[in-house]
Amino acid sequence: QVQVVESGGGLVQAGGSLRLSCAASGRTSSIYVMGWFRHTPGKERESVAAINWGDGRTLYADSVKGRFTISRDYAKNMVYLQMDSLKPEDTAVYYCAAKRSRGIFGTEKSYDYWGLGTQVTVSS
Repeated sequence: QVQVVESGGGLVQAGGSLRLSCAASGRTSSIYVMGWFRHTPGKERESVAAINWGDGRTLYADSVKGRFTISRDYAKNMVYLQMDSLKPEDTAVYYCAAKRSRGIFGTEKSYDYWGLGTQVTVSS
């Protein structure tokens, strides 16, 4: 089993920055990919960014490319999402998730472990 816990959400003005953190614990040796997703009421949960746990290769949604950066600290079992130039449409609950299968391209159904989420609110 793997546990993931998010932190770092909050309220920020448009144009501002936030950094989300995700702590993974348990059987972290089984993780191949870590991802960040977000969900807004009335919409489907969408993938924001993903990172290969081993080689650090990254993948971003077009909507956040150039503004968000995903990174990991392999030794600390931490994943981060640096969010810059935030927009009101980035407002959502952000979830961290871990995937046991290989392949950075994957829908939310391919992820095995999920955190409870952290709220990010961007005011205009």
